Amino acid sequence: MIDSWELTIPELTGDEPRRAYVYLPDSWEQDQGLRYPVLYMFDGHNVFFDEDATFGKSWGLGEYLDATETQVIVAAVECNHHPDNGRLSEYSPFTFRTPQFKKVVGRGKLTMDWLTTVFKSEIDREFPTLPGREDTFIAGSSMGGLMSLYALLEYNHVFSRAAALSPSLWVSPGKVESLIRSAHPAPGTVLYMDYGSEELGNHSGMLRRLNGAAGLLLDKRIFLDFRIVPGGEHSEASWERQIPFFMSTLLYGRE
Repeated sequence: MIDSWELTIPELTGDEPRRAYVYLPDSWEQDQGLRYPVLYMFDGHNVFFDEDATFGKSWGLGEYLDATETQVIVAAVECNHHPDNGRLSEYSPFTFRTPQFKKVVGRGKLTMDWLTTVFKSEIDREFPTLPGREDTFIAGSSMGGLMSLYALLEYNHVFSRAAALSPSLWVSPGKVESLIRSAHPAPGTVLYMDYGSEELGNHSGMLRRLNGAAGLLLDKRIFLDFRIVPGGEHSEASWERQIPFFMSTLLYGRE
């Protein structure tokens, strides 16, 4: 079952509505005493339905979870679609500047403060969640992948595991490295991270940045599952094919 409704994020876009989505396993209909871990995801409009997706192709995550009977709640919120780099701003922990995007003010902390307090509280109140850190995960791709990494490191008291698909490490790479170096993740923190072989050339030095980030993450004793995806591209269709890999990592040892 996928529930959807409109909400607002006053801290970011005032009264402007955007959609929230929640997937609930069918097993809850048979036993309403069940409680589930929760996976929070960025770019919620791209997660479940092709008709809502930016480029007409979603991850089709609901179909995968139904087919595999995966026992997890997924909660996702639509991104900011403003043409003045609204999504980049909300999904960046850092203010950065590039020739293409000019100056982008990073509002990732505002986004995560809202998600971990207001949105998570609503999900825990309205749905049969296991609300503790060990049962709370986060995932996203591209800028959402960068935010998932940021969330795991800076909000480690909330999230024990994360999946960062094609993370935008090109955004202020020095600050990304500083973020990892200054983090104090709890023992047993888990991260799935990947990047498509066909997208490595989209930004200069990506393989070096990925290797550097992976090394720093291992130095922090994070349990890291890191892949270069053969033939992987920067697209929802490619990220959909990675669902079995990152879901296995997020739920490994829990089923």
